[in-house]
Amino acid sequence: MHLDVQDLKNFYYRSALGRTAQRAVRDQIVEFWPEAKGQTVAGFGFAVPLMRPYLAEARRCIGLMPAQQGVMPWPAGMHNVSVLCDETHLPLDTGVVDRLVVMHGIETSDDQAALLAEIWRVLGPGGRAIFVVPNRAGLWARSDLTPFGYGRPYSLLQLETQLKRNGFTPERHAAALYAPPSHKRVWRKFSPICERVGRRMSPYMVGGVFIVEVTKQVHAPTRPGLPDMVRRPLKLLEGLAKPEATPV
Repeated sequence: MHLDVQDLKNFYYRSALGRTAQRAVRDQIVEFWPEAKGQTVAGFGFAVPLMRPYLAEARRCIGLMPAQQGVMPWPAGMHNVSVLCDETHLPLDTGVVDRLVVMHGIETSDDQAALLAEIWRVLGPGGRAIFVVPNRAGLWARSDLTPFGYGRPYSLLQLETQLKRNGFTPERHAAALYAPPSHKRVWRKFSPICERVGRRMSPYMVGGVFIVEVTKQVHAPTRPGLPDMVRRPLKLLEGLAKPEATPV
């Protein structure tokens, strides 16, 4: 089930709870990727709130928004870098992306395998991706007050297994959104404290979202008979007579 882009925009930019969630997740992303100088950074789903720290230094930023969700101009007050796209045919050349963030992407996708294949394709050598998905055991996945209450939530094992199956190598993970998904001011006030305390506890149970960083897994090329060909040198001079010594 895809969310409407207007609902996502209203949550993250016009509600206090959304701005709190945006800040908590973005802080963890920046901890993983402190800078992206000279790199191409892309976001899929509704990841643009997490990409703002890289606008000034990245070589290029691209916001990819699926057609079922809709698109909005971003960033505000600057040249638009967001584009409406088919989630199974991303409008990017193969291997052009250095860093890619996915939020509200795979849990709402109509074809997760095809989407992950496209993400794998557009990542370049050494490229990295971060997936932000709702924690199945967390409070945020159980509430309709936030976008994380829609789509399919995951356990950490389920998420990492699916990513491995589609050609990614999980490198590290974290969690965020430890405060309850409440619009009450008291919870928003204590949200930073909840984030600090929550990181010291088990993210498997209390974090509202999982944040998993992966690298693109590339297998060595294989071809029938290739090892034998490498071990057996080419004999270009076979059949020629051996040179004889000329008497002086």
